[in-house]
Amino acid sequence: MPSPIRFIFALHNHQPIGNFGHLFERSYQESYLPFLDVFSEYPAVKLTLHTSGSLVEWLAVEHPEYLDRLAGLVAEHRVEIVGGPFFEPVLAMLPSRDRIGQIRKYGDWLRTRLGASVRGIWTPERVWEQSYVRDLAEAGIEYTILDDSHFKNAGVPESALWKHYLTEDEGKTLCIFPGSEPLRYLIPFRPIEETLEYFARQSELHPGAVLVHGDDGEKFGNWPETYGTVFGERWLHRFFQMLSENADWVRSTTPGETIDAVEPLGTVYLPDGSYREMTEWVLPPESQNDLRRISKEMEHHGLWPTIRKFIRGGFWRNFKVRYPESNEMYARMMYISARLQRLEREGRNIDPAKLEQARESLYRGQCNCGYWHGAFGGVYLPHLRNAVFRELIQADEALDAAENLPKSRVETEVGDFNFDARSEIKLENENLTAWFAPHSGGTMYELDLKSIAHNLLATMTRRPEPYHTLIQSSDGETRTDANGNRIVFKQEGLHNRVQYDSYPRKSLVDLFYDADLRFETVRFGNAWQHGSFVGAAYDSVIRKKPGRLQVLMSAEGIAYGAPIRITKGITLNAGGTMLEVAYRLENLPRDYRMHFAIELNFAGMPGGADDRYFQTADGRKLGDLGTNLDLYEARDLALVDDWLGLKTSLVFSRETNLYAFPIESVSQSDGGFELVHQSVCVQPHWLIEPDENGTWEIEFDWSFETAQHPT
Repeated sequence: MPSPIRFIFALHNHQPIGNFGHLFERSYQESYLPFLDVFSEYPAVKLTLHTSGSLVEWLAVEHPEYLDRLAGLVAEHRVEIVGGPFFEPVLAMLPSRDRIGQIRKYGDWLRTRLGASVRGIWTPERVWEQSYVRDLAEAGIEYTILDDSHFKNAGVPESALWKHYLTEDEGKTLCIFPGSEPLRYLIPFRPIEETLEYFARQSELHPGAVLVHGDDGEKFGNWPETYGTVFGERWLHRFFQMLSENADWVRSTTPGETIDAVEPLGTVYLPDGSYREMTEWVLPPESQNDLRRISKEMEHHGLWPTIRKFIRGGFWRNFKVRYPESNEMYARMMYISARLQRLEREGRNIDPAKLEQARESLYRGQCNCGYWHGAFGGVYLPHLRNAVFRELIQADEALDAAENLPKSRVETEVGDFNFDARSEIKLENENLTAWFAPHSGGTMYELDLKSIAHNLLATMTRRPEPYHTLIQSSDGETRTDANGNRIVFKQEGLHNRVQYDSYPRKSLVDLFYDADLRFETVRFGNAWQHGSFVGAAYDSVIRKKPGRLQVLMSAEGIAYGAPIRITKGITLNAGGTMLEVAYRLENLPRDYRMHFAIELNFAGMPGGADDRYFQTADGRKLGDLGTNLDLYEARDLALVDDWLGLKTSLVFSRETNLYAFPIESVSQSDGGFELVHQSVCVQPHWLIEPDENGTWEIEFDWSFETAQHPT
């Protein structure tokens, strides 16, 4: 008989905040439930299970019987429950107060509902920074599981990855288990015998080894083509049967049992990092391609196994650089977290119940999945971004209530809200909050509609991705590549739909076009800019009157080679549901007409549905929100989303031409490549005829009618 070893079978089950209910249900029926059914048949096997808080709350409502079964297995000491930050944030993006708060909150929930004594956490996305240790220890955590690649990056050789280690920060200690990459690829994708052979080799090399499988639970049934093999062909039954038959030397155990019985192999300090693929995805596209090309060229070189462990990818936090949209959510989250902390410290006349309501929404808005992009849609998925902003807006509203702010008010705040060392402006009343970046073209980059907790500017700018080369070089047909990977196109013609934007798709973007410009040129992003105002620095002042505030921004620049000045004012009244927008262009040449446009974007209002449509003031519908519009001499336009409960209207002071078209990205998700609606772009535009002073003006009212979501 081989020498005894310990085997920890750890699974991580997760669904993000904002994911569709039918996807929760499908994962439950295809993975979580059948797995538990099979596991229950094999009493000799133990399971280490992490279920994210966003998923467990759904289970508590939709399938409480599943949680009842888990509680029974916990009481039988067959399942060890692993905790973590409640709503699965990447810990690197949280201040310490929220790291500790989320972990403690979830530990309390798990103890109450499942009777679990929570000693360890699942580190979301295995993103590790050494500073976690003191916060995890402060939260009462004794261990976590990371990939073996973290240890290899610290110089730990493969031959020393057979047991857990101790690590330390500021005198606080934590046990860390290296999850086995070979086991992640064997289970459940290879024949059972190969896993048993791996166990036997490790037993021979390292008697008393502690081997850890730590990976997503969804790969048991919910990942493409796994349900048939795992359950239909009974792979999981045979795997548990193998463990049961070899229990005399493969001892099924848990991390808690292990740290109670087995000394750590030593102490190690791990460099910041994540799993290998994540460190590649965070790199700029050209660096990703370089790394993959070098890896491909070197993979058969005799020295590659030695060289490979010294090659590093990128740093997770740089997703906030690669995707400014991620930083927008992060900065908004940090603003609320700091505000919550400030109100807690003040204490006086603050409603504690509202503070807890705000904290709950803040924690939900920290769910990581919408903040980055890799093999699944992530930040490219509007419903994930919308869900983050919904929670953050609701948190802000709860803090307003906690402070007992006046019901009718208008106020402004200036500060470096997005951590770029330049000042932004917040303009707010009880119904709307608008955020402006004077230094970035005088744009409005966030617009919150409080009654429906919706950011109308949760947009996405289209930029190059490494997989776009593959898409553009294909014929759009699903196929299998040379490495056996299926390349799936979820819509036809995607190879012709890849487009990039030359500026952020926000609002109040000031554009100058050719006089004879065709609509198709604008729609496909090929319009030449004859002005220097996109991204330019605007000066700003705030003008105040009782119950009324105006953000006034101005810049001098070049249009068609001539020096001109643009001034734009955005006014908000206390109690109002409308932004009053006014533009003034000065020093215009009188010998030719400039073609001037203002870009506005509307996020979270997708096309292709009858209940989301363009409408004129007289009630005439102009098509769904995916329609391309090229209108002449209009005075108004409305966008209606009956599902969201929103009608937003533009009414102009003079006859206006209008372009409208969808902004759609081609992005990668776990199911393949897909076209994703990101926003509706509306561009009012004019051939300017200046007055005798070389001046031209336009005003428009931008109003919002909202109703509570029907569900």
